Amino acid sequence: MDTQALALALPLIGWASHTALLTHRLATARRDPLTGLRTRAGWTVLAERVIRRHRDAVVLLLDLDDFKNLNDTHGHAAGDVALAVTADRLTAWCGRHGIAGRLGGDEFVAITRQAPDLDSLHHVLRQPVTHAGYRLPVSVSVGSCRLTDLPVRSLSDALAAADSAMYAAKGSTGRRGNRPLSH
Repeated sequence: MDTQALALALPLIGWASHTALLTHRLATARRDPLTGLRTRAGWTVLAERVIRRHRDAVVLLLDLDDFKNLNDTHGHAAGDVALAVTADRLTAWCGRHGIAGRLGGDEFVAITRQAPDLDSLHHVLRQPVTHAGYRLPVSVSVGSCRLTDLPVRSLSDALAAADSAMYAAKGSTGRRGNRPLSH
C-alpha cells in the first residue's frame, strides 16, 4: 500500500474504531452489569414502543422488601444473588409478552403486552433464594397500572400510578408477604 492510500485510510480506520467503541459503550450503558436487565434508558425506549403498539399493555413496578436488612445480615454478595435471581425470575415470567428492566438498587420494572397474572408473579418472586448454603426469604412489593385505566396513555403516568400502587401494597400488608396491587 502506498503512503498516500495509507494516509487516506488511517482516518477512516480511526472513525470506524471510534464508532465501534461508542456503540459498545452505549449497549453496555443500557444493560445492568449485575442482572443483565435493561437499565432505565434501555427499558424506556422499548416500553414506549410497546405502549404505541399495544393498547392493553400493563406497567409494573417492583421493589424488594427489606433489602437493606438482607444486605446487612447476610452480606452484599447475598444481596447481589437476590437481585440477580429476582431479575431472572421476572424475565422468565415476562416471557415473550413483556420486557423487564432494573431501575437501580432494588427496584425493577416491567411492561407486558397483555393483562398479566399478578398472583403467579407474586408466587414466583417470593420463593426463597439460596446463597452460601442458606435459604434467604425474599419478598417483593408489586404495583401495576393498566394503560387502559389512564386518561392519556403515557409511560410516565403509568409508572407514577404503578409506583403509588406499589407503595400502597407495602403499606397495606407490611413488608413481608405482600399481595400485588394494581391501579
